[in-house]
Amino acid sequence: MPRFAPTDRRAAYDLVCFDSGGNERADDPNGVMSDLVLRTLAPDDSGVTDVFVLSHGWMGDIPSARAQYDKWVEAMTACTADVARMNQARPGFKPHVIGIHWPSMPWGDESFGEGGSFSVPIDGAPAADPVQAMVDDYAARIADTPAARDAIRRIVVGAMDDVEPEALPPDVFAAYRQLNLEADLGIGGVGAGPGGDRSGFDPEGVYQSLREDAPSFGLFSGGGIFGVLRTLSFWRMKDRARWFGESVGSKFLARMMQAAPRNLRFHLMGHSFGCIVVSAALAGPKGRGRVARPVDSLALVQGALSIWSYCDDIPATPGQPGYFNKVFSDKRVRGPIISTRSVFDTATGRWYPLGAGVAGQVAFAAPGELPKYGAVGSHGIQGPGTNATDLALLPATTDYNFVPGAAYNLECSEVIREGGGRGGAHNDIYRPEVAHAVWQAALTAG
Repeated sequence: MPRFAPTDRRAAYDLVCFDSGGNERADDPNGVMSDLVLRTLAPDDSGVTDVFVLSHGWMGDIPSARAQYDKWVEAMTACTADVARMNQARPGFKPHVIGIHWPSMPWGDESFGEGGSFSVPIDGAPAADPVQAMVDDYAARIADTPAARDAIRRIVVGAMDDVEPEALPPDVFAAYRQLNLEADLGIGGVGAGPGGDRSGFDPEGVYQSLREDAPSFGLFSGGGIFGVLRTLSFWRMKDRARWFGESVGSKFLARMMQAAPRNLRFHLMGHSFGCIVVSAALAGPKGRGRVARPVDSLALVQGALSIWSYCDDIPATPGQPGYFNKVFSDKRVRGPIISTRSVFDTATGRWYPLGAGVAGQVAFAAPGELPKYGAVGSHGIQGPGTNATDLALLPATTDYNFVPGAAYNLECSEVIREGGGRGGAHNDIYRPEVAHAVWQAALTAG
């Protein structure tokens, strides 16, 4: 471990783990895992034909990353007809699956043992000093400076007086403004990199929008004043996903491509903020890096990134391309690019625009129109130059006839629909229909 042997339900996979500074964990029982991966891929006689690189999203410590990858690899393994097609199209087909772990859950469990949870740490066991525990928790999530800690403490104390006031108390409002400045996320607008692609930050507007959403979406339940903190931490982790993909993911992908034979195919799949990680790995630093060679397919599953990320010209800011435009314009994906979307994903449908600082207007467009601040997981890949085709998610027994180099938005609301809490159906992705679509994209790569 963390080279996980196959079971009767799933194929084997490797888990390559990095810390919050982007340094690979050196205490893996099998040594430095990336070196082991490279040694596996390098020989011409390794037999590996296809590499599948997976990235989890927000709120993932090592146990939850393992749980997600176990479920996803199980879903892929269960598609026996698709595996048979791959073997028929590529005699000797031998996949190698790699899960990447990047810390996206402050104070999560970063050990290799069993257990772990998808829950927010502050909802767990009580600490000796709950105020200090929450200050530590949110400082790790958003900004760990003296001024940020002071702001978080004032917010927590204010919530202890009244967690669900009609309006934010003046001191809490001021503390949120201070915390936002310390977070230094930027307000670069819709075309900026993930994390900085905001119009501003209006804590009162976010708070009131969360209150309005409470009856139908459950986002506000149990949160009150803390709902705004959760929104800020959501955006901070989006920024971390970009940074990790650009600085760590791109280098790891380059090392694998350089080590592997030229005929070995690479397939990238991200979920939630993991879509930012894999896109940043392909686009490189500031979205303008280089890639050794194109990958063979790209799957963006319930992506928590801008719908305009890949376009040539963002409609709201004419002349400005999407941050990951190079992925499309430089044809960095040889095979199909697929995205999934669902109206039941409240993480991308509601939290995403709230984090953009557009509360009050919340960036919800009129029927038939696209929002300025919308997520791929709710609206798909959009904008000039993407030429994305809208399709319904098909049964796991039906072929898509994808075209290499083309993009597809798969409407998944009939399948990705289960789940409660603040994320809705955001994690309801371990479905045979979704796994089948990913296999079909990999098959079309040739």
